[in-house]
Amino acid sequence: MKKVLSIVIVVAMIATLALAVSSCGSTAKYKVGIIQLATHDALDAATEGFKKAVIDELGQANVEFIYQNAAGDSAQCATIVNSFVSNKVDLIMANATAALQAAANATTTIPVLGTSITDYASALGLKDFNGTVGTNVSGTSDLAPLKEQAAMVVELCPDADTVGILYCSAESNSKYQADIVAVELKAKGVQNVKIYTFADSNEIATVVTNACQECDALYIPTDNTCAECVETIFPITDEKKIPVVCGEESICKGCGVATLSISYYNIGYKTGVMAAKILKGTSKVSEMPIEYDASPVKKYIESRTKAYGIIVPETYTAIVEK
Repeated sequence: MKKVLSIVIVVAMIATLALAVSSCGSTAKYKVGIIQLATHDALDAATEGFKKAVIDELGQANVEFIYQNAAGDSAQCATIVNSFVSNKVDLIMANATAALQAAANATTTIPVLGTSITDYASALGLKDFNGTVGTNVSGTSDLAPLKEQAAMVVELCPDADTVGILYCSAESNSKYQADIVAVELKAKGVQNVKIYTFADSNEIATVVTNACQECDALYIPTDNTCAECVETIFPITDEKKIPVVCGEESICKGCGVATLSISYYNIGYKTGVMAAKILKGTSKVSEMPIEYDASPVKKYIESRTKAYGIIVPETYTAIVEK
């Protein structure tokens, strides 16, 4: 009887151990590739928010992030995402338009989530876009209300007869914003709206200098190249006391007077929540609509608005200056 009981106990112990091993082995370890086009505050915040959400949803131990930064080189994006595909990552997060385009071109099977993308239709060449891409691509947008941004230019610079719009011609999302804001500015009574583009950072000082000579105010959309070049832009605009209204907060901090900006951390976090749903199998990327930050805030740089003699309405929030 004792021998039979001992056998039963041993069998039970083996079964319990096997169950424990099986249970440990069932914990998924997801590999997530993150490609970020460049280093600046907005994109950094989006990546930070994304990683925080994925960890919150899946647990630190259950996800491996493979982070690569293209250092502003669009061509490098293809190399990075191809390495992700070869590494058989479970999901790719593409931070900024060039990164998304590279990822979408590299794979049709691995889920790709974009963030810091202004307009997915322009970025991916989509026709009849209804808010859902319908392929292995989805994500979040950094689009703030462009009509309201144009209204800010008029509100803060009511005497501006000529407003210049400055952006990098290599960024399709910037052109999308510029075209809309130009129409809105004219509709609000601005006499002259001039477009100033540059192909890369080497041209920006000359272009900004020309714009400051010809304009009373400038508008810069959410443009990655401008974000990287604020230290070039600001000394030129500041010397001439030309106010710059910006599409997002990090550019505004660098060279602007005001912005109507979404939170890049928030859209990154939204993207991370979407990623967790895909990885857990509770949502299909092809069925997920593009998501937005629904609460943009009017913000301003107090020292610059005072220096330029701009009267700021009480509805604006002051940006903390370093």
